[in-house]
Amino acid sequence: MKNSIRLIGVMPRLLAIESVTSMVVCLLIVVVSGHGRIMAQEVTSQGITSQIDQRIALGYSKASIVPAEICTDEQFIRRLYLDIAGRIPTLAERESFILDRSVSKRLEWIDRLLASEDYVENFADTFDTLLMGRAARGKMGERKSHWRPYLEDVFRSNRPWDQVAREILLARPQRPEESGAVWFLYERNDNAQAIAEAVAPAFFGIRIDCAQCHDHMIATEIHQEHYWGLVAFFNRSKNTKTNAGPRLSESAIGGFSEFANIYGSSYPNLLTFCESKTIEEPRPEKDAKQEDSQELYLPAADPADPKIPKFSRREKFVEEILNGHPRFAKAFVNRIWAMLMGRGIVHPYDQMDSVHLPSDAELLDGLTKKFIDSGYDIRGLVRGILASRPYQLDSHRPAGAEDPSRFAWALERPLTAEQLGRSLQIALFQRADKDHACIGDLRDRMPEVLPETVVTDVGDALFLTNNPNVQQMLLEASKQDGLVGKLALREDTAAAVNEMFLAILGRSAEPSELDTVLEFVQARLAKRPAIEPISVWQSAVWAVLTSAEFRFNH
Repeated sequence: MKNSIRLIGVMPRLLAIESVTSMVVCLLIVVVSGHGRIMAQEVTSQGITSQIDQRIALGYSKASIVPAEICTDEQFIRRLYLDIAGRIPTLAERESFILDRSVSKRLEWIDRLLASEDYVENFADTFDTLLMGRAARGKMGERKSHWRPYLEDVFRSNRPWDQVAREILLARPQRPEESGAVWFLYERNDNAQAIAEAVAPAFFGIRIDCAQCHDHMIATEIHQEHYWGLVAFFNRSKNTKTNAGPRLSESAIGGFSEFANIYGSSYPNLLTFCESKTIEEPRPEKDAKQEDSQELYLPAADPADPKIPKFSRREKFVEEILNGHPRFAKAFVNRIWAMLMGRGIVHPYDQMDSVHLPSDAELLDGLTKKFIDSGYDIRGLVRGILASRPYQLDSHRPAGAEDPSRFAWALERPLTAEQLGRSLQIALFQRADKDHACIGDLRDRMPEVLPETVVTDVGDALFLTNNPNVQQMLLEASKQDGLVGKLALREDTAAAVNEMFLAILGRSAEPSELDTVLEFVQARLAKRPAIEPISVWQSAVWAVLTSAEFRFNH
């Protein structure tokens, strides 16, 4: 961890409290199917780990870089909990890991967390935003009723990613647990362009938005026909409410149109996409009227579901474009890498075009092959990256290392809204409510999950200072079962300071920090009863909670 993050965050807040003390007082194991599957997953992840370690080490050698040292246990367990459980560890969890004497404890704890409901919640949180974008508060309830249970089941049952993509894009559930898959298309409310602009980055790692009016100006492999071809695959689909729930019906006719480029030339919107063949479909004469009839459809397996066109554009897309597409698996591998390592092998992770080249093409290709060979095993891929040496490096940037794409040190990452909201609760109460009101406020303030560039400003700290729900949490933490209340009861002030640092930052206070906080706390406690111990500790806790060190994964 860089000293800049550690020291810039806490000290100024304690000094600033001199003039704002009164204000601060007022603020305030998923079950898997059989031993054989577990063993196969271990073999997959071990191969992934070995490949990562070898390729990244070769990159160090070529660039004459000496990477950072392996991180300490206290750094590792905080990082791992944030990445997998979506929160910092409790004091008991941290202590249990630190005291664990097993030589393979890091891998054992990786497995433990990957088998937890925290993993399910955290990855569902992340993929909800990555696939759907942040929802307005009114839509969150709808997602929780439909989309969210499906996502959770995907990660709980470790559903293969190719199967997940098929379920989402075909949107014809075969089992009750697949029902929520339709929401990816359904929420976009019959807007085929919005669907196309979401499908391309979510499943192929490219952005095609700017190809609406002309071929991509820089990434020349992305053409205007690819944009409108992708639109055509979904422009016959329509939201339909059935007795079985929301569904996507599909017409057997229509959807034939033309698109114009910036020069005024017009072309038919054929069924095609980047790096794919064109799907042949009889095209009616211009202005010819098509007649819809029952002969063009097949009945759905469930009578409550919409009938199915004999020529289904969505089915053609899934079977002949998505299936085996060279970008599909690679895009998922790169996204998971970006989630866990701070940036993609291709950066940004959703612009995997000819302009943004991979930092190590052989590594990305190799991981993609292993992912495909594993049967698109999500958990095996995650496990392999977490067990690798680059993931476990210290976050101090070593001398001579300037390029973050070499992954020679652990890259600092801002916490997502959900991670921050739950970590605040763990720090203050050693427990977390996944639906706490502060998380909704944080989602509004921090909409991005994997930002291309990390920009933090005083507004983030002011938000944590002034948000009513965060203020209420601090006030509640002043009770005996909360962090502030416990600190105020400690007779040993130095021990209380260390307890505060452990609960919030997962580490003991450094000597300079201990001296500073002790001086602050003792000076104010000496003024009793003019200043109550609760208000003094509220101020100290606020300073550490709003520090950069707490708000980053490092």
